[in-house]
Amino acid sequence: MTSDPGKAFNILFLCTGNSARSILAESIMNKVGAGKFVAYSAGSMPKGEVHPKALDLLSGLGYPTAGLRSKSWDEFAAPGAPELDFIITVCDNAAGEVCPIWPGQPMTAHWGIPDPAAVEGSRVEINFAFNDAYQVLNNRLTLFASLPFDGLDRMSLKRRMDEIGAKTDAPERA
Repeated sequence: MTSDPGKAFNILFLCTGNSARSILAESIMNKVGAGKFVAYSAGSMPKGEVHPKALDLLSGLGYPTAGLRSKSWDEFAAPGAPELDFIITVCDNAAGEVCPIWPGQPMTAHWGIPDPAAVEGSRVEINFAFNDAYQVLNNRLTLFASLPFDGLDRMSLKRRMDEIGAKTDAPERA
């Protein structure tokens, strides 16, 4: 998949609420893919605010959080929106929803991640859930960002995206 030299790929991470997983993915990709990717996130039914644990985790790991916000995927289907090269759903609900018609022909993949915002329990259990989601996304996005995009045709790239999303890389807890 040959791109214009110097042009970064635009990638959108989708989830239903756009408060945790897709926000984590946006931040991670903007760091690990800096210069190669510009990442965004959105939701089909955005919660309207980013989960405080997601912000705490990201800021604790040195990620900037100032521009992060929960927003509708409609923003990315509207005129004037960035033309997307990739769209990755990170929750099973968003993967099954009818998405807007995206301008261009972005490649899509589903990388289901358990929702840390849905975990109930002790502070430790909730923190583990957010840390696990972060680790899985960081592993997958680091792999994705390191792919040789200029050497892959669309079918090969799609297969690699699907393989990365199918990885069972969740940390095990005793």
